[in-house]
Amino acid sequence: MDRWYVDDRCINCDVARQLAPELIGDVGGRSRILRPPRDEAEARALHAAAFACPTRSIRPPSGPLDQGSDPFPMALDDGVLLCGHNSRHTAGANSYLLPRPSGTAMMIDTPRWSAELAERYTAFGPVTDVLLTHRDHAAHGRRYADHFGARLWIHEGDLDAAPDADQVIRGLEPVEVGEGVTVHPLPGHTRGSVLYLADDRYCFSGDSLYWSRTTGDLEVVESVTWYSIEELAASLARTAPKLRFEWILPGHGDRRRLPADDMALRLRGLTERTRQLRPGPIDFTAVRW
Repeated sequence: MDRWYVDDRCINCDVARQLAPELIGDVGGRSRILRPPRDEAEARALHAAAFACPTRSIRPPSGPLDQGSDPFPMALDDGVLLCGHNSRHTAGANSYLLPRPSGTAMMIDTPRWSAELAERYTAFGPVTDVLLTHRDHAAHGRRYADHFGARLWIHEGDLDAAPDADQVIRGLEPVEVGEGVTVHPLPGHTRGSVLYLADDRYCFSGDSLYWSRTTGDLEVVESVTWYSIEELAASLARTAPKLRFEWILPGHGDRRRLPADDMALRLRGLTERTRQLRPGPIDFTAVRW
């Protein structure tokens, strides 16, 4: 093999395509290398995709990955980092590290478990809280929380996925969970789905909404909304007017930063579109990332 390739363990989670969209594409329902990197920036993007891939399916021509090329945790801007090292136990979901002005940090959802990775994350401040967005992303939450000496959070609607959580979010009203961070219950994808809003800048949306590269807009994934698309529509109608943010940071699907007024306009549009949706069959292949 004389060039980068994707091996047959690929689960088509889209993680690699988010990080190297010009180099990796969806071909026949799986990621494929479209072309080799042309410069150092593209080589870095391909290494980021390889280290984030939950199945380690992105392979360099040399065989083993160069550990010195691991960019994670990787700053998205001056206030939030992408954890990388996505876990197959969360279907490859993204997780994030949110440093706080006090010198501490919060983790939103979790990467794959590794004590060595955990130590990397604490380099940005003691992690005081592990915030789960919903049941699908609960894997590794307890282990990271115990390692950090942190509090594990989940909504009561998904409590059976993390029955030993330290903090249980109840009801539908927003709750402050830390300095500058508010949780907004958003049942729909699951009964206990929530999003976390930080500093009126970052929206950690779990699997409730994401930025689509296909449509160039905010979208919901109606084909894998496990609990109720009608509940998700009601959740968005109730919650959208309370939200102001620049970054949409989902578990699955792409990230995007836009001016807050633009995001608010797009969120209103998404709320109206979701209101018109009706339940349909579950179909992962229908997702338009």
